[in-house]
Amino acid sequence: MRPSQILRSGGGGGKIGQYGLYIGPWGNFGGSPQKGINSYALSPNRQRPLAGTLNAAIFNTFRRVGGQVLYVVPPLLIAYAAMDWAIERNEYLNSKAGILEFSDSEE
Repeated sequence: MRPSQILRSGGGGGKIGQYGLYIGPWGNFGGSPQKGINSYALSPNRQRPLAGTLNAAIFNTFRRVGGQVLYVVPPLLIAYAAMDWAIERNEYLNSKAGILEFSDSEE
């Protein structure tokens, strides 16, 4: 004698768990399909949110830095040169030679 097949709601083929096909008593009520049930799927655009991020980040970083170099580097060089001059000038004015050259009164 041949064993009986498993009863599935809907009676058609397909994967278990899809298209209303279930094994066992749940979902096997024999009535019309339910309405108002929302199902959600993942968009193909969202499946790989970090695809190409590393490659794009490297080239985008070089492009953006290259576009801003002329706005950042010259003021930094000017500030460095001014600070270097000021430090050297301060050291000279506080040395023996600077004090002798720029002192107003003789001691």
